Amino acid sequence: MRSIRRWLLGWLIFGFAAASSIAGYAIFRTAHEEASELFDYELHAVAMSLPPNLAATGALAQGPAMHDLSDDRIAIEVWDGQGRRVYRSEQAPDIERLAEGFRTIERGEKHWRVFGLREPGRFVQVAQPVSVRESLALRLAFRTLWPLGVLLPLAVGLVLIVVTRALAPIRALSRGLSTRSLDALQPVRLAGPVPVEILPLVEALNDLLARLNAASSAQRTFVADAAHELRSPLTALKLQLQAAERDGTLRGEGVTLSRIEQRLDRIIRLVQQLLALAREDAAPVGSDLASVPLRRIAEQAVSDFSLQAEEKSIDLGLEVAQPAGESDAFEVLGEPHALSVLLNNLLDNAIKHTPNGGRVDVVLRRDRKSVSVQVRDTGAGIPEEELARVCDRFYRGTETQGEGSGLGLAIATRVARRHRAEVTLTNNDDGHGLTVTVAPFRPASAESVRVQYR
Repeated sequence: MRSIRRWLLGWLIFGFAAASSIAGYAIFRTAHEEASELFDYELHAVAMSLPPNLAATGALAQGPAMHDLSDDRIAIEVWDGQGRRVYRSEQAPDIERLAEGFRTIERGEKHWRVFGLREPGRFVQVAQPVSVRESLALRLAFRTLWPLGVLLPLAVGLVLIVVTRALAPIRALSRGLSTRSLDALQPVRLAGPVPVEILPLVEALNDLLARLNAASSAQRTFVADAAHELRSPLTALKLQLQAAERDGTLRGEGVTLSRIEQRLDRIIRLVQQLLALAREDAAPVGSDLASVPLRRIAEQAVSDFSLQAEEKSIDLGLEVAQPAGESDAFEVLGEPHALSVLLNNLLDNAIKHTPNGGRVDVVLRRDRKSVSVQVRDTGAGIPEEELARVCDRFYRGTETQGEGSGLGLAIATRVARRHRAEVTLTNNDDGHGLTVTVAPFRPASAESVRVQYR
């Protein structure tokens, strides 16, 4: 995957390094040439500064005073007006008298830079090894490059900082979008001013979100309206069917009438679930939450399903897990109707899929930071490969028995997400039944949590 940040950093650092290399080479060459000119000037200055009475000291005299006139970097030779050599330094190579001016020669596998100067009554010739000149010239040239060597890492660091800060709004936009919930369709807002370069992107995203919100609202409105419009005539039809059956105006076999009534019940149940799902879809996450006694809602749900459980001889009960006490109301942040819908759907599923003589338990549990509710049954459970799909809308497992629409767990999941909780399904360890856990619910107040643990 291509990265704009790596692309920018790569080209900027490469370009700066290439430009620095070219500039460094140019500076090095210039400094080297200037150093060579400086050494040529040194040779000229040495030749001009020799004492005029040097020739009077005698031919090839090598006294201490003569030795001080040169060092290991410069060799000196002097000829008188008759062409006789009157002085020669110890380091001087065997070089014949050359013409005036500068030249470079080779003697004994060694290159020399030679300068000749004609003066009245004598000829002065000064020589210097090219290797010595190159060594000193390179040293001076490299000294001119150290500021560039310090500047290069500083410039690379500055490029890193500038590119990182320049791309910060894009990272903030990406981070904000990745952490959004699925139903958050509000316009994108960035902290601080939006750069001109990404302003069209932000505006396009906000326009897309606005259109998605409009489409989602229209869909929710349609489902809600359709469910509302269908519920009343279906209920009226069932009542009329029952009344006609009682007064004898409806003729037919008992089995046929029973099937018609069962199908009407199923359609009415489906419409009710569609209406509940539409309401939950319309409610944003975390909205309309207040302090709710979860225990009271659970007791009401168990009471509502007690008759249905008795028909199948199912032991239906409510348990409070330790360390919570019997007086704990389990106050949580929630919406009462939505929590009732959640528990009703979980209990309805559990009772339907638990065989006669089984057991269904609602368990309330509290820890220091959250509250959870579990619905355990002793039914057949769910195949492991289907656990990840049973919460999808209209999905019914391959081994599901009886009537149903596949919306119960989908509604429970939507209610849980609205309360910032998750629905987890696990088969019981003993191989009999299923446990549905909804957690974590937030306690209504931190004080109520501390009271339970005193």
